[in-house]
Amino acid sequence: MAYLAPAEFVTKMVDAGESKIHMSTRDTLIRAYMAGAILALAAVFAVTVAVKTGVFLIGAILFPVGFCMLYLMGFDLLTGVFVLCPLAWLDRRPGVTIKGILRNWGLVFLGNFGGALTVAVMMAFVFTMGFNTDPGAVGAKIAAVGEARTLGYAEYGVAGWFTIFIRGMLCNWMVSMGVVGAMISTSVSGKVIAMWMPIMLFFFMAFEHSVVNMFLFPSAMIMGGDFSVLDYFIWNEIPTALGNLVGGLAFTGLTLYTTHIRTAKKRAAALA
Repeated sequence: MAYLAPAEFVTKMVDAGESKIHMSTRDTLIRAYMAGAILALAAVFAVTVAVKTGVFLIGAILFPVGFCMLYLMGFDLLTGVFVLCPLAWLDRRPGVTIKGILRNWGLVFLGNFGGALTVAVMMAFVFTMGFNTDPGAVGAKIAAVGEARTLGYAEYGVAGWFTIFIRGMLCNWMVSMGVVGAMISTSVSGKVIAMWMPIMLFFFMAFEHSVVNMFLFPSAMIMGGDFSVLDYFIWNEIPTALGNLVGGLAFTGLTLYTTHIRTAKKRAAALA
């Protein structure tokens, strides 16, 4: 497995952030749409496996297949651009502005949401035979999770909101490690292994991922979850996305950039 040194792959992170900011609107939306759709399929796959086997760990072990597929295809998740794009601005790359970063984030959010929502509707149709039957055990599980991870947090007020925020931070700490993992190796097998480990961890720990939730909560509402769109945004999507931004950038992006690109001055050698 060919491995790049940290200084090399962190430079690739900055290059990737610059490239994404300058990408056309059409390409950004298409890549984000496909990323949202593939991750949503992986989420319903993992939930299905967990429900049918009764072992959540198996679902967590298999979930990263979607993440690996979408990144090998060069598609973009909001959680990834949260980390990569600011590094290009910090590195003072030509033409990279705060406005450009916010534009990229907005387009990727819309694309991810569109892809995830499409899969949510398609899978709800499949589970209910065209909305004519009960959604079954998997659909009921998704609906229950949707309620628990909105109204369940709302019961605790501000403490619940900050619990979601921290879960979002922890999530994108791991997910962004997966993004970086794809850059560490130059072989497909190496990339997959490096991506698999942190993604499996975040999913099993039930940390909050803004794009997975773009599928999970609309799907839960369609299949009978008793909560509103406002509940979803206030008590999950907004604090999750903010936590994803802070956690991924602080724990992964900035730590790697400052210690491998903008390194501090070395200490002078002690005299004998």
